[in-house]
Amino acid sequence: MRYMRNIAITTILAGAILVILGLLMLAAAGRELSWRLPGDIHLRGRNWSFYFPIATCVVISLLLTALLNIIGRFLRR
Repeated sequence: MRYMRNIAITTILAGAILVILGLLMLAAAGRELSWRLPGDIHLRGRNWSFYFPIATCVVISLLLTALLNIIGRFLRR
C-alpha cells in the first residue's frame, strides 16, 4: 500500500507540473520568447539558421535535477 501512495503522489506532482507548463505556454503563445544565454550557439547563413542552446540546456538540467532531488527526499519520508 505504501508504494501505491508514492505512485499517487508522483502522478499528482507530474500532473501539476504539466498544468503549470501548459498555462505558461498559453500565456506565451502570442509573444516571441527569447531565452538566449551567453553560451548558446546561433549561426546564420544566407538561407539557413542553426540554434543550439547549450547553456540553456545546462541551466534547465541543473534546475530539474534540484527539483527532482527535493521531490525524492519528500517521497522517502
